[in-house]
Amino acid sequence: MANVETSLKESMTSIEGALGVALVDYTSGMALGTLGGGKDLDLAVAAAGNTDVIRAKARTMEHLGLTDDIDDILITLGTQYHLIRLLKGRGGNGLFLYLVLDKGNANLAMARHQLRRIEADLEL
Repeated sequence: MANVETSLKESMTSIEGALGVALVDYTSGMALGTLGGGKDLDLAVAAAGNTDVIRAKARTMEHLGLTDDIDDILITLGTQYHLIRLLKGRGGNGLFLYLVLDKGNANLAMARHQLRRIEADLEL
């Protein structure tokens, strides 16, 4: 089991192309921890904004009568992938991992696999 800081560090070092990562509470929009980012990637702003993305998707699913769970949400930009992974189990309710990848240096399938593994090891 890994704590938040260790999990964020592992995300940045083990996921090729990682530019930034955050653990976010989507009930409040607050980042509980961040690593990476920079002047062109404000992870606190991104955390709050992506909270709205999750809420919108959950509302849409409710209107459609879908009862399935969201695993992850992918936003593809010209040069980046933004991956939102909702945490499940062991106190992860209301939390998500947010990962930003450099599209030119990332393997999306491997990044999703690594993020699932990091989620499984995360101790909250």
